[in-house]
Amino acid sequence: MLDPSSSEEESDEVLEEERRDALVAAGGGSPRSLPPPARDPRGREAGAARAASPSPSPSVLSEGREEQERLQREEREKRLRLQLYVFVARCIAHPFNAKQPTDMARRQQKLNKQQLQILKERFQAFLNGETQIVADEAFCNAVRSYYEVFLKSDRVARMVHSGGCSANDFRDVFKKNIEKRVRSLPEIDGLSKETVLSSWLAKYDAIYRGEEDFCKQPNRMALSAVSELILSKEQLYEMFQQILGIKKLEHQLIYNACQLDNGDEQAAQIRRELDGRLQLAEQMARERKFPKFVTREMENMYIEELRSSVNLLMANLESLPVSKGGPEFKLQKLKRSQNSAFLDIGDENEVQLSKSDVVLSFTLEIVIMEVQGLKSVAPNRIVYCTMEVEGGEKLQTDQAEASRPQWGTQGDFTTTHPRPVVKVKLFTESTGVLALEDKELGRVVLYPTSNSPKSPDLHKMIVPKNSQDSDLKIKLAVRMDKPPHMKHCGYLYALGQKVWKRWKKRYFVLVQVSQYTFAMCSYREKKSEPQELMQLEGYTVDYTAPHTGLQGGRMFFNAVKEGDTVIFASDDEQDRILWVQAMYRATGQSYKPIPASQAQKMNPKGGNVNTDISPLYTDRGQKHGMDEFISANPCKFDHASLFRLLQRQTLDHRLNDSYSCLGWFSPGQVFVLDEYCARYGVRGCHRHLCYLSELIEHSENGSVIDPTLLHYSFAFCASHVHGNRPDGIGTVSVEEKERFEEIKDRLSSLLENQISHFRYCFPFGRPEGALKATLSLLERVLMKDIATPIPAEEVKKVVRKCLEKAALINYTRLTEYAKIEETMNQATPARKLEEVLHLAELCIEVLQQNEEHHSEAFAWWPELLAEHAEKFLSLYSVDMDSALEAQPQDSWDSFPLFQLLNNALRNDTFLCNGKFHKHLQEIFVPMVIRYIDLMESSIAQSIHRGLEQESWQPVKSITNSLPNVALPKVPSLPLNLPQIPSFTTPTWMTSLYDSTNGSATSEDLFWKLDALQMFVFDLHWPEPEFAHHLEQRLKLMATDMIEACVKRTRIAFELKLQKTNKSTDLRIPSSLCTMFNVLVDAKKQTAKLCILDGGQEQQYHSKIDDLIEETVKEIISLLVSKVVSVLEGVLSKLSRYDEGTFFSSLVSFTVKAAAKYVDVPKPGMDLADTYIMFVRQNQDILREKVNEEMYIEKLFDQWYSSSMKVICMWLADRLDLQLHIYQLKTLIKIVKKTYRDFRLQGVLEGTLNSKTYDTVHSRLTVEEATVSVTDAGGLQGITMKDSDEEEG
Repeated sequence: MLDPSSSEEESDEVLEEERRDALVAAGGGSPRSLPPPARDPRGREAGAARAASPSPSPSVLSEGREEQERLQREEREKRLRLQLYVFVARCIAHPFNAKQPTDMARRQQKLNKQQLQILKERFQAFLNGETQIVADEAFCNAVRSYYEVFLKSDRVARMVHSGGCSANDFRDVFKKNIEKRVRSLPEIDGLSKETVLSSWLAKYDAIYRGEEDFCKQPNRMALSAVSELILSKEQLYEMFQQILGIKKLEHQLIYNACQLDNGDEQAAQIRRELDGRLQLAEQMARERKFPKFVTREMENMYIEELRSSVNLLMANLESLPVSKGGPEFKLQKLKRSQNSAFLDIGDENEVQLSKSDVVLSFTLEIVIMEVQGLKSVAPNRIVYCTMEVEGGEKLQTDQAEASRPQWGTQGDFTTTHPRPVVKVKLFTESTGVLALEDKELGRVVLYPTSNSPKSPDLHKMIVPKNSQDSDLKIKLAVRMDKPPHMKHCGYLYALGQKVWKRWKKRYFVLVQVSQYTFAMCSYREKKSEPQELMQLEGYTVDYTAPHTGLQGGRMFFNAVKEGDTVIFASDDEQDRILWVQAMYRATGQSYKPIPASQAQKMNPKGGNVNTDISPLYTDRGQKHGMDEFISANPCKFDHASLFRLLQRQTLDHRLNDSYSCLGWFSPGQVFVLDEYCARYGVRGCHRHLCYLSELIEHSENGSVIDPTLLHYSFAFCASHVHGNRPDGIGTVSVEEKERFEEIKDRLSSLLENQISHFRYCFPFGRPEGALKATLSLLERVLMKDIATPIPAEEVKKVVRKCLEKAALINYTRLTEYAKIEETMNQATPARKLEEVLHLAELCIEVLQQNEEHHSEAFAWWPELLAEHAEKFLSLYSVDMDSALEAQPQDSWDSFPLFQLLNNALRNDTFLCNGKFHKHLQEIFVPMVIRYIDLMESSIAQSIHRGLEQESWQPVKSITNSLPNVALPKVPSLPLNLPQIPSFTTPTWMTSLYDSTNGSATSEDLFWKLDALQMFVFDLHWPEPEFAHHLEQRLKLMATDMIEACVKRTRIAFELKLQKTNKSTDLRIPSSLCTMFNVLVDAKKQTAKLCILDGGQEQQYHSKIDDLIEETVKEIISLLVSKVVSVLEGVLSKLSRYDEGTFFSSLVSFTVKAAAKYVDVPKPGMDLADTYIMFVRQNQDILREKVNEEMYIEKLFDQWYSSSMKVICMWLADRLDLQLHIYQLKTLIKIVKKTYRDFRLQGVLEGTLNSKTYDTVHSRLTVEEATVSVTDAGGLQGITMKDSDEEEG
């Protein structure tokens, strides 16, 4: 369809129809503004014919009309995009105002939904232990928190969907999370926290990458993947083809037809455009047709600004190098001169050229290949060639044998002659002894130009007379380059009025001296400076008919200027076209010359129909219907609307590429847009207003836009509208001002909406710093003008209003997420409380995230964030109050709710004792008081009932074992207290009855008191006075309870002790030891349960301590009295042997008489051994079952002292009597064993060797001495002397 017909008689209508078909077929683009490809118009006509039924319904006609209108609209938009692409392509091809910025922030690759899902799966696999990554528990906990809180968040999913999230954002969030965790870890010697952070981040990267890094791109990166780099022209063309929906074929046609690779053509196009803009400004000034400005004085200023902007562009163009081909061809500084060598005298204001200004430099390459037809020398003779450019140095080839005269040698020369003379000579070495020079065999003289063929060719050599080499030829190539500022050259006939006054053929060169200065120069051979020159400024070139009076030349054209006409002629049509095109580009004229043959073809009625139309056909074949867009005058277009379309399409493309751009253009896009605005005069304010409008629209549709970008564009527009000239433009149109006010209102609404949705627009503080920048921009938007700052209170008022909305939005979405409404309406009280507790956890998490991620942004108004939190919590309090009201009376399941909320609020500077916090306290104060009242009553009852039924069996300490026992817990509560009013012993307590300690009642008491105090302590009541009251009450209650327990234990001890016997069979019952231990535990527990600082509480503590001490002393005295009474019983038995009694005499006689016939037992030893066994076993019982060493030592001290005292008093009563042998033996053994046993039990030497003991020891020693004199064998080895050999 795109190939034109080969028929030369094809009409213009057919060509035009083909062009339309090409345009329609090339349709396509983005869904926003670029329509899909249109159907063939001829297909539409056929469809319309088919639809033309005899009686079509109105709906069918309407649908057909709508379809036709849609196709027409799509075709119009396609044509507009093609025209726009022509302008963009010219900006890319020859920029002279802008360059690609290198200081822009590098954007990160964005994450998409598929990558987010893969990421979730990878982290889930790590948590499930399915990866090979080794990690400790702390890191796993950090990853689990990151996965649950961040990766699974729906806010993150929305941010990824909006394209504003990169892998770097994910890593930064994880890094911030672990920084807090690592800071809280204890210090480890030899391992710094920085090392831990680095290790954790490395593991995160390993999890993120997985087995295959999905962030890696294939080897050949797509265009979107390199858009952040500095792009080549080809990449820019490709990018804007995608942006504007231009097909590759259409680009190629435009590229070739516009000659985008021809710098001269592009520079000429720019000169024509700038000249057209100047003319447009002059026309506007003459006709007084101005845009509507804010003030009338701006109309003249507007014209000056137009002229100034065009002059600046001209200066920019003039400052460019003459050609992009090489850096050595820089602009020559032009100066006014009075040099008489000027042959073309122009106007006085023109910058005149001298001949030295147009001196060119050429590089020649001469390659000598071989010589053919050499017969005059022997085959073994040496031959060589020389080459030279006349006026320069001479070079020589290598030597070769005459049989094979081949070289391939290249010589490089530099000359300033446009028409140099090249001489190449062939020599053979002379063999004669007297020969001074080598023999010349032949020569060739060449006159190359830049247009000469570059390929090797055979040239006939001039040989000396009488030479045998009549057909000597040399094969060589001469390549003469074309300097970048030599735009065209060749032979022409010329005739002028001031220069070239004779019609003859000359060698002409079109020289570009600068971007705006060109000259036609004619050169002679071997001359550097032109013979004559004509500066082309102000001339108009065009094709002309043949001049019959001039001989020479077939195809004519001329250059015309006021007061001067120069006629040129070439030998063929193609050469004429090339010269006219080159001069057309040089003159900068707006009129485009058209050959007569084309003109006749375009207007067949006005000329000969038999004229050759091949150039027209060729031109149409190249442009393929693009001529309308290529030849369009840019000055006649509304570039403001075109740029708006271009910028919109570019932004759409940018937001859909693979980078998280946040609305920032890539360097290449910025470059093209900058160049377009400068080249086609798009006002800066219009550009930024359009940009703001597009950014706001995208932001409203859910895209993530950087507020810094909005701030920059808004500040530019505000500065312009208020007359500060940010870009030097002082005029302000009414349209700009109205649009600015409209966009200001839209932007203000957008910002307020974003602040109200700050948790969802900036989730987890992403993009970094965006919320802070939004608040800063809001302050700027609220300013009346750029000079007067807005009062801080006004900004604060707006932000407060936004945060109030935010509280409602956040809580509403939170309840929707928790589905609280459904539960609260139908659930049981327990279920309601569970849901409210879960909702409280979510609310606290929201407030913590706000503090962590958004508090820095609100650092100017921290109280506003606190007000937002209070408003948020007040909404929660409605659901909380409803759930608490539904709870049954005396139900304590709601205390964890208080603990959870209070622990979150009490550490917050702004929320502690705030409105919600006080409301929370007001609800729970009666419950706490009621709870403690019932607990006090229950504990008192349990003491009374427990001690009445107490068996005093020892149990292991419950309170000391709590950390090792798995107990049911509520948050921060060490024990799950049983329900009031009755306490039952926990099931796990029975398994602990395996060791001696206090009684079940006492341990239950201490456990309850400790648990109650821990419960109240863990409430961390925020109001100091009530907290002190609770502490004081519990301490006093503990004092009273322990006092009651101690007193009841004392009574029980005495009663139990009274029931024991007084014989040596007495063994202290374990129940008495348990009672003893109860007092010991009571003393230990008072230190923890009853201590308060100062005043009456301290007195209470002293009283309970004193009571326990007195009670302990009393029970020690009672126990000592009991065991001493046993000793007294033993001594009373010994009293039977007192001297002078009947029983003593009878026993003595009976024993002596019986001893003659049988072994008589030793009654004294049985009694002593029984008593000693009694003492030792009771010592062991006490040592084993009583837990307090200090009290055991006191008991043993008193026991020993009392025992010695009793023995001493018994002996004192018998001072006048001699002890019976059995009395003496028994007492010696009892005293010695008692002394030794109590010494082993740790009784101090001072107590052991008391005066009482010394008295007893002395008496028994004297008695022993007396017996040893009267009856030496009666003691049977028992003595008071120390001996280790005695049996125990």
